[in-house]
Amino acid sequence: MQQILVVDDEAAIANLVEVYLTNEGFAVRKAGTASEALDSIAAETPDLAILDVMLPDMDGFALCQAIRTTHFFPIIMLTAKVEDMDKIMGLTLGADDYITKPFNPLELVARVKTQLRRSTRYNAAGPAAPPAEEFDFRGLQISNATHKCILFGEELSLTPLEFSILWHLCKNRSRVVSSEELFEAVWGEKYMDSNNTVMSHIARLREKMHEPSRKPRFIKTVWGVGYTIE
Repeated sequence: MQQILVVDDEAAIANLVEVYLTNEGFAVRKAGTASEALDSIAAETPDLAILDVMLPDMDGFALCQAIRTTHFFPIIMLTAKVEDMDKIMGLTLGADDYITKPFNPLELVARVKTQLRRSTRYNAAGPAAPPAEEFDFRGLQISNATHKCILFGEELSLTPLEFSILWHLCKNRSRVVSSEELFEAVWGEKYMDSNNTVMSHIARLREKMHEPSRKPRFIKTVWGVGYTIE
């Protein structure tokens, strides 16, 4: 049974989420503070975590960042803030999705299932070892055989999704890759026009690669078209 960690200091919300997730066959653990959440994760790693942004001892963004230092399970943020920068900040720090309060519990359950499906797909062992392919250019070394990426001698800590995005861009260095193509190649799902998942993960990749926001050295944005790596 898959374990979901719900971190929210509002007991009514946490209990409501627990009811809906339990009805779908998930095991739910709850925490009311960031410290309780970290203790719970240390005791047993969940399959997915739902984090409220407003917590009494640490905000959800900081908690998300702390979790991402050692764990790569999916994280969904719950936020009452609707500003786009808050959403992008959460995703850049390592969250996989967000949902704003008040929310439809059925939508949250659907988001949970989607993230778990993606996580299972990218962490499952394949039937055969990946081909020993690699790229090495301008200080960037990336190997599909070892799933390692080294930039100017520093190994980058990339999630499976981040590695897949960078690998797909490297495989297609000679052309611009559209957001639609990148999403469907990496996530294996139909791209929706309103989907900002690709943009958020590109922002996270650039941050890990220490890329200048205005003039990135590797992943370039071709406005209205997509992305290319140089």
